[in-house]
Amino acid sequence: MRPDLPDPASAPELFESVLARRVMAFFIDSAIMIFVAAVISIIGVVAGFFTLGLAWVALPIVIPLILLGYYAATLGSPSRATIGMAAMDLVLTRTRGAPLDGWKILIHPLVFWITVWLAWPISLLIALLTPRREMVHDLIAGTLMLRRSPMVRHWQNQAGRASTQA
Repeated sequence: MRPDLPDPASAPELFESVLARRVMAFFIDSAIMIFVAAVISIIGVVAGFFTLGLAWVALPIVIPLILLGYYAATLGSPSRATIGMAAMDLVLTRTRGAPLDGWKILIHPLVFWITVWLAWPISLLIALLTPRREMVHDLIAGTLMLRRSPMVRHWQNQAGRASTQA
């Protein structure tokens, strides 16, 4: 275990009901994305009549790009959480040295959706077996989902310890 990452034994409040909160965040985010996709689809269907079908051809490209933009805008924001994650008091943080920006923001949701499509029960099972409740896409992308409110206190404590040891 990395010493700079929170440990479930010493900071259990960071991991309290994270899996249940993730599932609820998934449903909230899915509802938002379904709504956005429906609105874009309606606009695309109407626009298709005026563009002689060109907008209809663009829909399979535009909708995934807009949904990917949802993740980029929310996970790339200072809150590092989608609307569903924020509602469930969750935050996405890194587990490796690389910053949580750019490609990492896009890789996390892409790997998430691939693992959900292929084997979501296995991903949930792995989360039950890992001490930090990491799912397959977290392990691949090098990310960790934590509770936001206790995490702020945890990182402040870690920074205080590091400055006293230096």
